[in-house]
Amino acid sequence: MTLPPQNQWKTLDKDLGRIDRLEEATHFVARPLVAPGIALAFVVLAGIGAAIFFGAQPKAFVVVAAAVIGAYMALNIGANDVANNMGPAVGANALTLGGALLIAAVFETSGALIAGGDVVKTISTGIVSPDVFEQSSVFIWAMMAALLAAALWLNLATWFGAPVSTTHSIVGGVVGAGIAAAGVAAINWPAIGRIAASWVVSPVLGGIIAAAFLALIKARIMYAEDKIAAARRWVPVLIGIMAGAFAAYLALKGLSKVIKVDLVTALLIGVVIGAAGWAVSVPLIRRQSEGLENRKKSLKRLFAVPLVISAALLSFAHGANDVANAVGPLAAIVHAVGNGGAGAGSVAIPLWVMLIGAGGISFGLVLFGPKLIRMVGSEITKLNPMRAYCVALSAALTVIVASWLGLPVSSTHIAVGAVFGVGFFREWHAERRARALGLIKGKVVPPDERKRRKLVRRSHLIAVAAAWVITVPASAALSALVFTVLRLIA
Repeated sequence: MTLPPQNQWKTLDKDLGRIDRLEEATHFVARPLVAPGIALAFVVLAGIGAAIFFGAQPKAFVVVAAAVIGAYMALNIGANDVANNMGPAVGANALTLGGALLIAAVFETSGALIAGGDVVKTISTGIVSPDVFEQSSVFIWAMMAALLAAALWLNLATWFGAPVSTTHSIVGGVVGAGIAAAGVAAINWPAIGRIAASWVVSPVLGGIIAAAFLALIKARIMYAEDKIAAARRWVPVLIGIMAGAFAAYLALKGLSKVIKVDLVTALLIGVVIGAAGWAVSVPLIRRQSEGLENRKKSLKRLFAVPLVISAALLSFAHGANDVANAVGPLAAIVHAVGNGGAGAGSVAIPLWVMLIGAGGISFGLVLFGPKLIRMVGSEITKLNPMRAYCVALSAALTVIVASWLGLPVSSTHIAVGAVFGVGFFREWHAERRARALGLIKGKVVPPDERKRRKLVRRSHLIAVAAAWVITVPASAALSALVFTVLRLIA
């Protein structure tokens, strides 16, 4: 048998090589389209689900459209805010990115479904009262405009990498649509004042609490002569604080749907669970610390598991608080359409509405969250398990208090404020130690050298502050514009 000429084999190899390169290029081009495709499928399913659950009632198409927009908003919340919960744990190398996404998805969904009601009511009726609208249709279009404008602004800001607040976006959207629909008098300005005050207080409080915990860890554990013995004494205390805080929160938020729980009872439950958490963790930490060397590096192992637990609980609290940003206006629309009017009574939150918010947050964080996780976890300041635990615990405590009070505070503000608090405390502490060491050794560190030792990226601080300032007016203006267009179309 005669073999083909040698040049024919070369031609075949070249053709196969071109096909391989074409397949690689196709995969490279198609890969970025996978996440948007899955997100689009979720949005479509949300609309179909709304059509099924709401039934063939009048104006059902309005509810379907609102459900689609609410799902879109929830996706953006998951993409933007998950970094605040899992970023510190990933930045400290206590969790892999995949593990963080899985844990966050489970606990975000649980928090939204179990404890998400109070803040939803604040968003849906606490900013603009439905009674100020002459027609229910005007209130419905205003809520839809707020939801769409907030989602568009958040998507645009995330596209450009701006760390904006989802809570700022939706509150600004509600304010803008309310003013466009019924005038300045329609806005509950005292409520806006309380919310705005919480935006200022929450990052400062988060930073102070995180810095205080880090100062405690440094003073009592890291600089102790016997670090392992100190860790055995103090790490269980920190775990008990975390367990008690979340137990009190769950008693107020979760048990209240079954039995009435007042604040004193919830605090007592928190004290009991906190003491139990401390008692359980004492032998566990002792066993884990056996054989460890008496140095700072050994302490990281003892904080890894508590850090993962605190990040998971923080995701639960975030799901309870931030689900309102996606489904608050949607719940108000469903209530107004279903009752044939925009009464200001209690807004019932249907389960399918909460599922859209919870599912959207989970899908958003899995599909689009990794970039911001890395930014919060490693680009603002360097985190290790001890620092990250302080950030997570501080953010969790602040979110818990805010959600219990029904205030739609920004988890972005709280968590990022805690990260900056840890970073600035590190700078202050390092500067103080450098000065003390200089006095002992008779050396003075030059100002230029001290500047190079800054442990917080100032550019991120400026960018975050600028984004926080512009979000409310930008989303309000966009919401007013969207409302005007919707009214003209309708």
